[in-house]
Amino acid sequence: MIKSITRLAVTGVAVATVFAGTVSTAQASEAGVLITDKKISLRDGRGTMTFFDDGDVFQVCDTKADGHGVSGRLIDDAYREKVYIEDGGDAGCDKKGYDVGQFASYQMQLSWNGGDPEVHSGWFNE
Repeated sequence: MIKSITRLAVTGVAVATVFAGTVSTAQASEAGVLITDKKISLRDGRGTMTFFDDGDVFQVCDTKADGHGVSGRLIDDAYREKVYIEDGGDAGCDKKGYDVGQFASYQMQLSWNGGDPEVHSGWFNE
């Protein structure tokens, strides 16, 4: 009888541990927690904005020579602009660093300076 109760208790702890790990992972994904780099792109190949988690660097690239540049912004969950990067008219992409923390959520916004609607990333943090 005692062996059965001990086995039942051990099995219960194992199941609870697996379930707790699953819930934590699911909650992290639903909250938009950053797991790796992020990238958003404008339609028609006009430009990109990339967040490189290693070093917390944001890069904006104008990828189409059409006479208009692209603008990227990073905003926090209070809708305050933290980073503004413009690229266009020169070779290469423009970059800026910003330390993305765990206590706020952030969103990247990318726009083509020729008038199309903005593209937004999901909300994320570290």
